[in-house]
Amino acid sequence: MRITKIISTTRDATGRLIAKFLRNGKNDVQEVVMSMPPGIDSNPIKDQIAFHEETGVSGESVLIGVLNKDGEALPGEIRIYSTDDSGELQIYLWVKKNGTIEFGGSAGNLVRFQELETGYNQLKSDFNSLVTAFNSHMHATAATGPPVPPTPIPGSIPTTPSTADISGAKIDELKTL
Repeated sequence: MRITKIISTTRDATGRLIAKFLRNGKNDVQEVVMSMPPGIDSNPIKDQIAFHEETGVSGESVLIGVLNKDGEALPGEIRIYSTDDSGELQIYLWVKKNGTIEFGGSAGNLVRFQELETGYNQLKSDFNSLVTAFNSHMHATAATGPPVPPTPIPGSIPTTPSTADISGAKIDELKTL
């Protein structure tokens, strides 16, 4: 096995990733198919260190992976990330052994839309009932004496506070920015 440096990559007519790399010095430029695990589509950046291996077929070889100098995944975890052309981290997806998944960070929570929508619609309905009651309330007229509190239309004001609750929308297992 040889350790090499990626020069560039392209896709061939069949969609395979072809890596151009230096093998034995600056004049020994090679092009071979890049191998990856099933379900992973990854394309190394220029100057990334790769591992080159000969196959059992004479004259055939393959790049079997790249050196991950910034690995953070613990045993039992998988972390997928992207970088810009200079190798700076852009975003990641991290499936952690504690049962959580981070989408680019861990400061916030993702939500379940249906539960959030249910809580929001309840709050909206309660608010609209209050607005209707407020807009239709009447003041008793008092010819003399102190002002009289407003007299709402009977049954038009909710008698209990809103029970709207969006806590069911929080997904503790999925974290994000």
